[in-house]
Amino acid sequence: MSVVGTDSGVRVAELIGAFSLAIDLGLGQPMEHVLRSWLIAAGVGSRLGLASDVRADLYYVSALAWVGCVADTPELASLFGDDIAYRHDGYELDQVGLPLLGFMLRHAGAGGSAMQRARAAATLLTNGRATVQHVIQSHGLVTATMADRLGLATVRDPLLQLFTRYDGKGVPDLGGDAIALPMRLYQLADVVEVVQRDDGTETAVNVARERRGTQFDPAVVDAFAVEADELFDGATASSDWDALLASDTSLQRRLSEEELDIALEAIADFTDLRSRSRAGHSRGVAELAATAAAHAGLPQAEVTSVRRAGLVHDIGLHGVPSTIFEKPGPLSRTQWERVRLHAYYRERMLARPAVLARASAVASMTNERSDGSGYHRGLRGPSIPLAGRLLGAACAFRAMTEPRAYRAALTPAQATAELRRDVRSGRFTTDAADAVISAAGQHVGKRQSGPAGLTPREIEVLRLIARGASTRRVAENLGVSVKTAGTHIERIYDKIGASTRSTAALYAMQHGLLDTLEPLDL
Repeated sequence: MSVVGTDSGVRVAELIGAFSLAIDLGLGQPMEHVLRSWLIAAGVGSRLGLASDVRADLYYVSALAWVGCVADTPELASLFGDDIAYRHDGYELDQVGLPLLGFMLRHAGAGGSAMQRARAAATLLTNGRATVQHVIQSHGLVTATMADRLGLATVRDPLLQLFTRYDGKGVPDLGGDAIALPMRLYQLADVVEVVQRDDGTETAVNVARERRGTQFDPAVVDAFAVEADELFDGATASSDWDALLASDTSLQRRLSEEELDIALEAIADFTDLRSRSRAGHSRGVAELAATAAAHAGLPQAEVTSVRRAGLVHDIGLHGVPSTIFEKPGPLSRTQWERVRLHAYYRERMLARPAVLARASAVASMTNERSDGSGYHRGLRGPSIPLAGRLLGAACAFRAMTEPRAYRAALTPAQATAELRRDVRSGRFTTDAADAVISAAGQHVGKRQSGPAGLTPREIEVLRLIARGASTRRVAENLGVSVKTAGTHIERIYDKIGASTRSTAALYAMQHGLLDTLEPLDL
């Protein structure tokens, strides 16, 4: 459990900035699209005299505006196939009236047979307006909920205005200055960032002027058009996001340890919304992996890191179309490669904030396997620390007990048998599988907490002596007498067949027991 009120060292802004990288992928855009859009919006805002007390609101509106797209993923996929491609292509036009209807009909049933495309088009012609209204309403409510869970009440109402238009023809039907200024700024920046990256500054300015007074606020367009080159140059050159966030006094609120856990749980829940069958998956993996880590004797700090890693281990799935992980049959080679990429995306997203490095490092190993068959690095054996092996086994077990498009859910007993088969094939180690199976409430026989029958306390002692701690220092760390510490060490040496600290250290490394990412107090 996290200590209530203790400063986690993580700023709200940097955690949301990291999550915005996932939103980029869900929009079909390269990472940092959202962050560049924020810089463009902020530049325009400064030219319009944006009040200093609204600067933070503009950042959070920019970073969270599209978070609700995860809620409409199943609906979009059922109508338009690849939901990511649909959102990507949506930047090509002003989405209103006949142009929007034509765009939707062209994308209806994409990737399906002629019959499936015809059915999707018929559905749109019959229920298109109601479908769009439902998607927008769902998007807005989900985004507002995210803001609430992150303690950002001041941006809740502006976030509900993403699909409004200056001319009042959007949803909800308010326009003009009734739309919050941060949202008016972001609506322009979100579009012109994409257009400029694809077609250049002149085209971006032309698009802004074409939609002046309809989709966009005329004053915002005029301020943007005058200094577009400078605004784009600034957004492109400003790549040190940590420094940018650190320099903005309005973005310095830090999360307590308890608040950080709440925020990571929110990210986990929103990630799982991309697939109906995955609801609750990330939380379930986090709790199972943390319990297994405790069973395996890992220190509390690492148990916390394992739990947090479990909460964010699937964040890279925002870059994978729903049609792939909801496919009822085998994946093609190309589709499987896109799935494998989610592990790479995950690592990129979690590279910051630096305070979460320990949890990020564990999360990056979720899909690695001891026989080298995992991804994306293909690590094997001792290259995967115990925390990573536990998370991987917990994810596999939890996934097996959940329904998928290509199979029904397994019972816990069936999942246990499958995990045992993976142990025999070398994909998982016995210690990780035993800890997960035990944490899931399944029988493991004569359970051993670690390799060679090491108890959790003995693993803790082995870690200490492997890193050079003397018998006296081991005693001080454990709060026991020197004689008791010596007895522990003798038993460990006997169990693992070691006679010196060096051979004990080699054993610990070979079995992935030295996976702490912070130095021990020796």
